[in-house]
Parts: sequence; structure tokens; C-alpha cells
Amino acid sequence: MKEQILLPAEWEKQSAILIAWPQQDSDWSEVYEDVVAFYSELVYAIWPVQKVIILAKEIHKTQLQLFPTDYFPQNVLFFECPTNDTWTRDYGAITLIKNGLPLFLDFQYNAWGLKFAADKDNQVNICLKNSGLLKRSVKYKSYLNFVLEGGSIESDGNKTVMTTSHCLMAPNRNAGWTKEQLEVHLLRVLGAEQILWLNHGSLLGDDTDGHIDTLARFCPHNAIAYVQCEDPTDEQYQELSDMERELKRFRNINGEPYRLVPLPMPDAIYKEGKRLPATYANFLIMNERVLCPTYDQPENDQKAISILQSLFPSREVKGINSSVLITQGGSLHCSTMQFPEGVF
Repeated sequence: MKEQILLPAEWEKQSAILIAWPQQDSDWSEVYEDVVAFYSELVYAIWPVQKVIILAKEIHKTQLQLFPTDYFPQNVLFFECPTNDTWTRDYGAITLIKNGLPLFLDFQYNAWGLKFAADKDNQVNICLKNSGLLKRSVKYKSYLNFVLEGGSIESDGNKTVMTTSHCLMAPNRNAGWTKEQLEVHLLRVLGAEQILWLNHGSLLGDDTDGHIDTLARFCPHNAIAYVQCEDPTDEQYQELSDMERELKRFRNINGEPYRLVPLPMPDAIYKEGKRLPATYANFLIMNERVLCPTYDQPENDQKAISILQSLFPSREVKGINSSVLITQGGSLHCSTMQFPEGVF
């Protein structure tokens, strides 16, 4: 009997969201109070609708500004595990459903091509495996000889994976692999039938070499939400326009074109003269809510929220100010990892 393997779409039923609490002696040190306020708001947005697992020490409970220290909702769970950084999207396990049961895939994470330290982050999935938090039916498999980040792939839940060649073909990840070898490997490991490669599209200031979750995202009912740049004077205009043309050529496994839904481009945000990779595509889908990153740009922020509400009419769409996150090059989706039903 043939194995049934599927990488679920993010909008399918989830069991928990994983985040990592920011450490004061890290890159967040200069904005620590602001980033703690962000993570407090994030936890508050998650716990009423589903479980949130926080990689942190018990002492950090005192920093979570939304709850008295003697009361924590059952849906908020602290798990002590050292981390280098907070970007759980990229080192958290990618979970498949194999023959009806979750399969926890642990890939190598090298901090986007050895740009930063990642030794502690690379231990998170094995720590979770050994923690007793996972259901006994969850299987674990490591691919520590292969670099793959969660933010670099998108699944439509129907055997199609979308990614970018800029990221997966970067020489500082899986050097020596051809595009064809990468595709064969990913199709087998992820149980997909096709991979859609974006060869264009990038955001200035992006350390990830073009993660798909900053550019284009699968949504229900055969839709793709993507970053659209309408300003010909914007230095990113040509790349994003070329990406839009590529998206128009994409087809699902039934040969049908996707319904393309453009998201606004945030006004340029700079730090020390460097443009930051602000994007509304970095939204988080949960069981009953969708969290949209906002950037203190009322008109653009509200437009993005309204578009996502049209894509997820049965879910509440809530804006989360992610201005502090973007100072370190990431945003809302980057700071989280969801796990499908049946994991925790």
C-alpha cells in the first residue's frame, strides 16, 4: 500500500503555535522593552483560540505583561530550551501528515547561510521530541544533512509547494546540489507532486535570501496573496513586477491558474540608512484568527487587513504592530511556527 504523505496548508486545523521569548543579551538588547511588549501582545492574540508554546525560562513569566504571575491560562505553556534567536519559523520542525499521523521533520538550520550563530536553535526540535509534550503517535525524522527553513516553503495543502530559487539555490545552504536534485529530494521528502519556483522577487534588507513567506502565500480556495509594487520609482519595482508575471503562469496540480490577490507594499522603512524588508505577506494563519503585521502606516495597514479579511471571511483578522520586529529583518510569520492537529 502506497504511503500517504501531505504537507498541510497553514489554514488547516492546528494544535499549537511555537514562539521563542526574546533574550536581553541578544540582538534585541537595544529595543528589549519594545520587543517584550510585542511578544506579550502576540501571546495574548494566540492563547484565547489555541495553545501557544513559549521557548523560555519560568523567570520570563514576569516579563509577560498580560497576565499576573500567579495566573497563566492553560493554553500558555513554557518550555525551557536555549535559543540563539526568536525566528522559530525557520528552525521549528516542519510537520507532515503521513498515513494520518503527524511526522515531525527536523532539518538543518544554518541561520540563512551561516550569517549568524545557530547552534542552540538547531537543538530545539530534538528538545521538543524528548520533552514529553508531543503525543506518542507523533513520529520524528531528521534531515540534518539538508538545510531547509520553514519560511522558505509554502504548501497549498494539495500536493503543491511554492518556493524561491534565490533561497533554495543559495550556495551557502546546500552547496553542490543542482536545482533538479533539490526538486527531486523535496518532492520525495515533503510528499508533493510539484514545486513552483519563483525566480524573481526579493526585498531589500532581507537576510533570508528571499523567503517565500515575505513575498507570496497560499490562501484558501486556490488563491495566492502576494506583494505588489505599483510605484515604478521604487527600487524593488522591477523584481516584484517580474515575480507577478511568474505567479500568473503558475498552475495547481489540476492545471488551474491560481486566483492572485495583491497585497499593498508598505512605505519604505529605514534603519541607519538601510531599507528594511517590511511586508504584509508575513501574516500568520491560526484556527480562528489571522494575524496581520502592521507598521504604523494606517492606510496601508488597514488595506492589508481588509484584503486578508476577504481571503479568510470565517476568521477574525487582527493587526499586530510588527515595527520592532522589522528592525531585525523579520516579521510576524517569521517569529512563529504552527503545528497541525494531533501534535501536542
